[in-house]
Amino acid sequence: MSAASLDPDVRVSASADVDPGAVIADGTRVWHLAQVRESARIGRCCIVGRGAYIDAGVIVGDNCKIQNYALVYEPAVLEDGVFIGPAAVLTNDMHPRAVNPDLTPKSADDWTPVGVTIRHGASIGARATCVAPVEIGAWATVAAGAVVVKDVPAHALVAGVPARRIGWVGAAGVPLRDAGDGLWRCPKTDETYIQDGETLTKVER
Repeated sequence: MSAASLDPDVRVSASADVDPGAVIADGTRVWHLAQVRESARIGRCCIVGRGAYIDAGVIVGDNCKIQNYALVYEPAVLEDGVFIGPAAVLTNDMHPRAVNPDLTPKSADDWTPVGVTIRHGASIGARATCVAPVEIGAWATVAAGAVVVKDVPAHALVAGVPARRIGWVGAAGVPLRDAGDGLWRCPKTDETYIQDGETLTKVER
């Protein structure tokens, strides 16, 4: 699809492949060699980086950044403000096989895709893999190279293979500091959070 066939506030590189059935909102940029498939929906003011792949039916909210060569497979859902790092992968098959037991090629009817849901403001680091079905909580951060195989709580900082929580992060993305008595403080914004088990809640002032 050429940029001329889209809203003038949407910029699509000439080398990108955007299916005519995709919906892309105002202010979004799709860079070189990216592919956006049919029925994908991308919100306002997003960035789809060089070589990124957005599968059919994927839903992307407003103000998201999907960096170079990231792979986002159906039926992933990204809420507003999500960051997907370079070469990160959101999978969709719990039991991947190219063929059936009789060695015939699998078709679309031979498996049921399951998706990754990423809540608002969360970040997925470079080359991290989220193995569906998982949910990444709001404002959580998945470290570069991590492999996520279970749900990640809001504000959690997870790393490793498999990914485990190693700390907490605030909305600013900076690791929180332990303030004692179950309280955590953001060194950048001075916001305070309270921990209850594996749940972190912002303390309203």
